[in-house]
Amino acid sequence: MFLALPAQAADRFTVMLDWFVNPDHAPIIVAERRGYFRDAGLEVDLIPPADPSDPPKMVAAGQVDLALGYQPQLYLQHAGGLAVVRVGALVNDPLYCVMVKADGPATLADLAGKRIGFSVPGIEEAILHQMLRSNGVTPDEVEQINVNFALTTALASGQVDAVSGAFRNFEPHQMAGLGEKARCFLPEENGVPDYDELVYLANPQRMDRDRITRFLDATAHAARDIAADPAGTWADFKAYAPELDDALNAAAWSDTVPHLAQDPFALDPARYAAFGSFMAQAGLIPAAPPVGEIAVSLR
Repeated sequence: MFLALPAQAADRFTVMLDWFVNPDHAPIIVAERRGYFRDAGLEVDLIPPADPSDPPKMVAAGQVDLALGYQPQLYLQHAGGLAVVRVGALVNDPLYCVMVKADGPATLADLAGKRIGFSVPGIEEAILHQMLRSNGVTPDEVEQINVNFALTTALASGQVDAVSGAFRNFEPHQMAGLGEKARCFLPEENGVPDYDELVYLANPQRMDRDRITRFLDATAHAARDIAADPAGTWADFKAYAPELDDALNAAAWSDTVPHLAQDPFALDPARYAAFGSFMAQAGLIPAAPPVGEIAVSLR
């Protein structure tokens, strides 16, 4: 718990989101709506990116104080020499899944000989391949089809038998909107090391540890509120912007709440090391980096 600071000029603090505002950002939005940033002496500017690849670059360049990113991408950024480090977690479970229709393949083993749609090669492909191998299916036993981000429509229309890269808190609800029920196979249950979906990134040479700590304390306060009162905090969240108050976000809210980090400062070095080893074994990075080079705890 943090203490409200005496009345004084608030410290400006800029945060670049990973995408447009959605329930994944719940602790940030609730903290803003309930005045927790103000109480922490911060004036927080939230900036949606023009391009999802921008946030890590912007924080590395010192253009923003903090950025949202993804733990799997962090290893690629480190290998590429980008000056970013994970300083906290927002969503500390994977949201990725392999999605099928409810009456489709019953197990991942049943995907042998089937068509799997995807949007982004690289990390998502490596996760899919590991999930298949852990169920006795080699990647060359499936046909992978790039469906250009139209995951739900490709699956609902029968263009593919499964899709890789769906988010378990959103795409099943999009499928329901198309009149189809869906099921998800989860990476952490099928041979892939556990990881944080969304993390806070900072430049290790430029970061203001005090301001970041105050920001994370405020979001932790909001995360506890959300866990204790999902309905009341949903009311605060949807009031942030008119476009948030719709059926999809309302449905996604309930599925997102269990995955929000209650303690954004918490860091499990063994988990980060295991995922780094997975990335190296998949050939995506030359070698697993020392955890201290890519992730730190400010508390």
